[in-house]
Amino acid sequence: MYNGVSMVRLTTPIIFRLRIELLESEPLIWRRLLVPADITLPRLHRCLQIVMGWENYHLHSFEAGQARYGPREAELEDLGMEDERRVRLDALLDDTRRELRYEYDYGDGWEHRIVLEQIETANDRTHYPVCTAGERACPPEDVGGIHGYADFVASLTDRRHDAHEENLRWIGGVFDPAGFDLNAVNRALRRARL
Repeated sequence: MYNGVSMVRLTTPIIFRLRIELLESEPLIWRRLLVPADITLPRLHRCLQIVMGWENYHLHSFEAGQARYGPREAELEDLGMEDERRVRLDALLDDTRRELRYEYDYGDGWEHRIVLEQIETANDRTHYPVCTAGERACPPEDVGGIHGYADFVASLTDRRHDAHEENLRWIGGVFDPAGFDLNAVNRALRRARL
């Protein structure tokens, strides 16, 4: 047995079904993502950026237990992070370790919980990675973290809010906090050729 999958099926690639939740978002912003179990952390980071809706402007890190992994950046060397480039997801998650954290943008502090929901075998007709579900729009970059995002959404829905007009201009006139386009996310994943 390998992570609950019989050895007979090891010739078929193993897929991890992940649930990604943006912590402290209310209502919850989440995605379900199917990825190869052997995906490296830099590739997973690119997937997370696409499925969540981030634009990859800021630094990030993964945390599994006491270990932290991040890109090789001078700013991160003093934080005691290990180089993420050679770390595979199946080295961090399995039948007994089912959760890790992903932080994006240390200024705004977007923290995500990644939960391994299921280990399965790949379907020959499916191109991985693939997003299968999700709810709600990703907050805009540089909106000020989860509390700044709540204020931003409140300003858009209240024409009398002091920042209503300014935030409408800043976001380009339209923002639907409930919006999530699964097809657009999967087109972006395919274009990224992960």
